[in-house]
Amino acid sequence: MQDRGRSVVRWVDRRIGRTNGLLMGAVPILLLVLLYLFFAAERHAINPADKILPLPGAMIDAMRALVLERDPLSGRYLFWADTLASLQRLGLGLAISTASALLVGLVLGLLPPVRATFGMLVTGIAVIPPIALLPILFIAFGLGETAKVALIVIGIAPFMIRDIAAHTAELPREQIVKAQTLGASTWQLMLRVVLPQAMPRLFQAVRLALGPAWVFLISAEAIAADIGLGYRIFLVRRYLAMDVILPYVAWIAILAAFTDILLAWSSRRLFGWAHRSAA
Repeated sequence: MQDRGRSVVRWVDRRIGRTNGLLMGAVPILLLVLLYLFFAAERHAINPADKILPLPGAMIDAMRALVLERDPLSGRYLFWADTLASLQRLGLGLAISTASALLVGLVLGLLPPVRATFGMLVTGIAVIPPIALLPILFIAFGLGETAKVALIVIGIAPFMIRDIAAHTAELPREQIVKAQTLGASTWQLMLRVVLPQAMPRLFQAVRLALGPAWVFLISAEAIAADIGLGYRIFLVRRYLAMDVILPYVAWIAILAAFTDILLAWSSRRLFGWAHRSAA
């Protein structure tokens, strides 16, 4: 399309470089921060004791004790102890879910008899709200770590399994036929044809499951825990301690974003061929 002798580049055709993309992505975040500071300053001008929108100085003072000072009762640095406890639970839940998705998803996607037998069961588990199962998990496993990790697994594993199974089932049939013609067994088909093509999708499934995994973790810690990021947030809410809650929420967002970036980078490094194909 020409306009007065010059080509018109539509927005859908524009390509954004890495540096420009980072700068453009930072703009909305900066605007939100400025907007928060504006409203916080307005509230404190009216009521200097306002707790709903604390100023940065108040948040720094509140977090300094949690980050740099030992708790008199437990002897721990509470912020780092909370972070370590939550990351351990999240990591274990993600590891179990990833292993389950890879194993069960490949079998469901590759073997029609298995898919016909267990596909409906996996779908049924996936549509149950995991939070509704939390009381059952606490009754069955107690209030320890097992119930919290189980909630994460039940919350994200069925969706990951269905995603990997669907991706496996959609692989070109010609690949399966050619491998069988060359004498490949079912086990060889799974390991040498299906598994390499499922791995990039697995990384994508883990990235998509990160958000729900954090939701289930925080929910479990809020109900039954004595340490963890979710536990601390719900503990101090009764005191309207927004100067602690907001930094904790921001820290969770940073951890989640860093994990997502790490997974995306790892996927590009390990499976560059899949990303070139997508591009």
